[in-house]
Amino acid sequence: MRERERQMARKKLDKELKYYRWAGREKKPTQGLLRAVRHALGVPVAEMLRKLEMSPSVLFRLEQSEMRGTISLNGAGELAQAMGCQLIYAVVPQNGKTMEELAEKRLWSKVLGAK
Repeated sequence: MRERERQMARKKLDKELKYYRWAGREKKPTQGLLRAVRHALGVPVAEMLRKLEMSPSVLFRLEQSEMRGTISLNGAGELAQAMGCQLIYAVVPQNGKTMEELAEKRLWSKVLGAK
């Protein structure tokens, strides 16, 4: 019964995370995303600073940390919110695989590794 529940959960996640898996095929799909969104929406730095109540150096440091992959979810969420956006993150198998494929690979690894 428990394995059936896991299988159903994997299928549900595979469906819900379909577009995130596509993005996951890129090497660094979100590197520089916050700055790119800010530029695309035409949100001036001054507006961001006013909404976030921070200095320019802090804003640029946050954008830099996002580019390096060291930004916190809180920090990214605050920047997104200041642009009228919402931060959504996902955990997907590498190389655009599905949860089902990853689970099957793990199962075979256990079976073949047990010998």
